[in-house]
Amino acid sequence: MNSDLSRTRLLLGDDATERLCATRVIVFGVGGVGSWCVEALVRSGVRHITIVDPDRVCPSNINRQLMATTSTVGKPKVEVLRDRLLDISPEAEVDARFMAFSADTATDFNLNDYDYVVDAIDSIADKMLLIRTACRSKATLLSSMGAARKLDPSRIKVTEFWKVEGCPLARKLRQEFKRQGDKPARKFRCVYSDELLPNQGTSDEARANGSMLHITGIFGFTLASQIINDVFKEAKGEDRE
Repeated sequence: MNSDLSRTRLLLGDDATERLCATRVIVFGVGGVGSWCVEALVRSGVRHITIVDPDRVCPSNINRQLMATTSTVGKPKVEVLRDRLLDISPEAEVDARFMAFSADTATDFNLNDYDYVVDAIDSIADKMLLIRTACRSKATLLSSMGAARKLDPSRIKVTEFWKVEGCPLARKLRQEFKRQGDKPARKFRCVYSDELLPNQGTSDEARANGSMLHITGIFGFTLASQIINDVFKEAKGEDRE
């Protein structure tokens, strides 16, 4: 193992670090949450990662998204992020897919090829489809609930989807799953916050919600931590919670 993981090995041990290097992760959505999750995973040793996002960097992304700078505006997010990840870990396998996960593209992804699926997308319909699809696969699903309109990082938590409280996005998803009569096939963990603030300013972007890096980043880091801790527990022979 390379020296860039020396501090990781000191904390996790060789076995867990090797397992982390072999873990395969796909992250859907690399915006304010997903971009930081991906960075944390690669810096922690994950060497097989697929990133999926259909968007290009725009000026409003600069306040919270890892790869968004004045020089990257207009470029595909996944391509900018891939280049950064390979600069961090040249031996990593980074599959950057400049596309959306939707009903039209779902068959392009075999989620059984991965150990973990990270859901950090915003579209209700696409998010529901991804959750259902991932819950039918052998991969472990981790999902981000709404990270906008929040300021207090101490309110960020992790729990099982049906136990999430105080999150409008989780509530909407549960209502839709029940209304459609097609609930996810198994339980899965979510990162969420029960804080909800009104938007204080004005925006030219229709339906835009205010959001800030110190919240979206912690959402992303917390998603990454779930994978890292799972692998660490497995290396020690412990059950996941």
